[in-house]
Amino acid sequence: MNARRATDAATAQTPEVTDDLPWIEDAGKVAPKDARLLSKLFLDRLRVLEEGTHEYQYARNTLIEMNLSLVRFAARRFRNRGNGDMEDVVQVGTIGLIKAIDRFDLTREVEFTSFAIPYIVGEIKRFFRDTTWAVHVPRRLQELRVALAKSKETLTTELGRTPTVKELAAHLDLTDDEVIDGLIAANGYVAGSIDTPGGEAETDDGAPKYADIMGDTDPALELFEDLHTLGPLLQRLDERERAIIEMRFGQELTQAEIGRELHVSQMHVSRLLSRTLTKLRSGLLT
Repeated sequence: MNARRATDAATAQTPEVTDDLPWIEDAGKVAPKDARLLSKLFLDRLRVLEEGTHEYQYARNTLIEMNLSLVRFAARRFRNRGNGDMEDVVQVGTIGLIKAIDRFDLTREVEFTSFAIPYIVGEIKRFFRDTTWAVHVPRRLQELRVALAKSKETLTTELGRTPTVKELAAHLDLTDDEVIDGLIAANGYVAGSIDTPGGEAETDDGAPKYADIMGDTDPALELFEDLHTLGPLLQRLDERERAIIEMRFGQELTQAEIGRELHVSQMHVSRLLSRTLTKLRSGLLT
């Protein structure tokens, strides 16, 4: 099928054109073989269209939609990586496709497919390298983890046992400390679940989980801190003010009961209590 036949197939339902480009109602449904032929036409026009115009956006968006099959093809290589969610991988690969479209030059006489795939794969690899670590570590240590894994596999085969730190360091021409840093950093690649059974009985469903032995914040800690701060402020109150605070919050007496105890009116107790609490609040804030 030549480019004209591909164009006719794509525009059979809607023969409208935009700036000498065929109007494609649903570019995502264009067959990959036809998409390759049509892409040449759209890329050629994209090079001369003014950026920001309706025609430019139509050509660029159509190119992206027609070539999403390239992204899905490249993404399949990474289906066993990460958490298995391919939607994120396809989205990241689409960014690589867009970069390839923006940077492609027809004068190089290179097939767009051959040009785009490395961009797509590179973007996906960068995504896994930078975002799939459970704990963020410097890129130098991320790359060192890969090198250590390969060296450990090679040396294990040669030695018939797990290599030591010194053997790994000699194999990679690194210091012992650098190898140790890499091994520690590798622990951040995958996070363990707090629901995982702890101890030696990791396969026993009845074994205590990490969540069961993890420490937690004592709910009374904040109250203790408040009381610890409040203590010196209470000592600064006069005897009657401390007595009112004790009766109201310690003995939980009503204002009327406090008034009878002190032989004053309930309204006077209310004013004294309000003034005392304001004094304590100001002390806590300062």
